[in-house]
Amino acid sequence: IFEKTVSNMQEVAARGGKIILITDAKGAAQAGIKTMETIILPEVPEIISPIIYALPIQMLAYFTAVFMGTDVDQPRNLAKSVTVE
Repeated sequence: IFEKTVSNMQEVAARGGKIILITDAKGAAQAGIKTMETIILPEVPEIISPIIYALPIQMLAYFTAVFMGTDVDQPRNLAKSVTVE
């Protein structure tokens, strides 16, 4: 999957997109692509890596929502069955 992800990043860079790479040290070295920012996380066992990698993504989403002035405590576009008590 890593090679496909790097290929997608190259396409984004070719179109002038900004890339924020969240990876471990080995992945940062192998990517070899200029990024706007690279967040290097510690190497962790594969079983818990989805949890560890989700944390900075959630924080990025939170701060982006705050910056854009949206109410982070009022989610939108949820199914009615989820929001109706």
